[in-house]
Formats: sequence, C-alpha cells, structure tokens
Amino acid sequence: MNDCTDYETADVTMPCLYINHDLEKYNAQIELPGVKKEDIDLEVMENGFCLKGKRGEKEISGCWMLGHPVNTTQVKAKYDTGLLDIIMPLKKPLTGGKKIKID
Repeated sequence: MNDCTDYETADVTMPCLYINHDLEKYNAQIELPGVKKEDIDLEVMENGFCLKGKRGEKEISGCWMLGHPVNTTQVKAKYDTGLLDIIMPLKKPLTGGKKIKID
C-alpha cells in the first residue's frame, strides 16, 4: 500500500482508493478502517462506482469514474479488517496496443 490520507471536510471523508487494471478487469481497494461491513453501501455502474459508509458520526463517501465499461452483473466485493476489495470485470476485454519506440 502507498501512503494515503483520507480527504476530509467538516461533514464527509473521502477514503483512500487504490485501483489498477489488466486486460480483463479492474481491481480496486478502498481503506475503510473502523467501518462495519453492514454500514457500507457500494453501487457499481457500467462507467464508475460510488461508496457510502459510516464510521461513528462521520460519513465516508466517494464516487469514481472508470475509463472502460464494466460488467456490473459479475462484480465481486469482499470486506476484511478495514479493507474493501472490489473486482470489476470489463464488459469487453481490452486488446494489447501497439508498442511504440521511444527516442
């Protein structure tokens, strides 16, 4: 994990997000320390996802856009010890691009 600090305003905290993808899926990890699983709402759309949660009196919230459409019917999420892992398969697998020589 990288060093990440939650972005916080008076009422809302935006959690740290780590995301990467390969040719078939996005892998996202969101840090939610102190949040109970039952207090997390995750909504995934074809072009992005939103998360809401609660830690005590503080609301945790964030929405993120994705560069490639995902298959929402195959998304999987797992929460363990303050870390939410989300696997979002791409709607259509990417093909490799053309390798470019750098001068």
